[in-house]
Amino acid sequence: MQFDVLTLFPGMFEGPLTESILKRGLEKGLIAVRRHDLRDYAHDRHRQVDDTPYGGGGGMVLMAGPIFEAVEDILKKYPAPRSRTILLSPQGKPFRQERAQELADEFDRLLLICGRYEGVDERVREYAADEEISIGDYVLTGGELPAMVMVDAISRLIPGVLGSQRSAKEDSFAGGVLEYPQYTKPAVVLGYAVPEVLLSGNHREIQRWRYRKAQEATEKKRPDLKTQAEKIPEG
Repeated sequence: MQFDVLTLFPGMFEGPLTESILKRGLEKGLIAVRRHDLRDYAHDRHRQVDDTPYGGGGGMVLMAGPIFEAVEDILKKYPAPRSRTILLSPQGKPFRQERAQELADEFDRLLLICGRYEGVDERVREYAADEEISIGDYVLTGGELPAMVMVDAISRLIPGVLGSQRSAKEDSFAGGVLEYPQYTKPAVVLGYAVPEVLLSGNHREIQRWRYRKAQEATEKKRPDLKTQAEKIPEG
């Protein structure tokens, strides 16, 4: 999977890309993350890419021209058979695990446009982006953090990035429910014991217990989630 990130602050991505799973995915060549400075597409000595909004109002708006030019240049320089251009915006559709999986399955490259300031010229939304995505109902200073979230969430779904693809399939939200409780050694800590079923070696009973606990956790903590996990067959 290739990620092209169009941003005013490419340096913000240094930390997340040099640690943990994303670092390993990059080193293995399973993912690629290219950062593109929007100011490289400005045409004045001040490298201006924003201006005051028509009609008045506070703040600055990212200009359409540099973004159009950048998107065209990136798509031309780095062709991909299945590409999607996404604008990160508070107005976008909520980013869910289901959409992360769809993007991982359906596309070879995602071009992520990071908004800033009071937003972007509406023509970018209408004519440059294929879709708009938001990571939550709150306002951030820009689209860089949402872009990092998307890169992380999608990368871990690419085969080989995680040590075990089973981990991705069993994560919270992967089946429409939260993940079941997890325990590790020792079996007793300060008098608190691990549930006996997990020590039984009966894998079918363990599976049933995990399914039940996942359902219970979802109903208690996130009743708004759709519980679409498959039922464990009898027999």
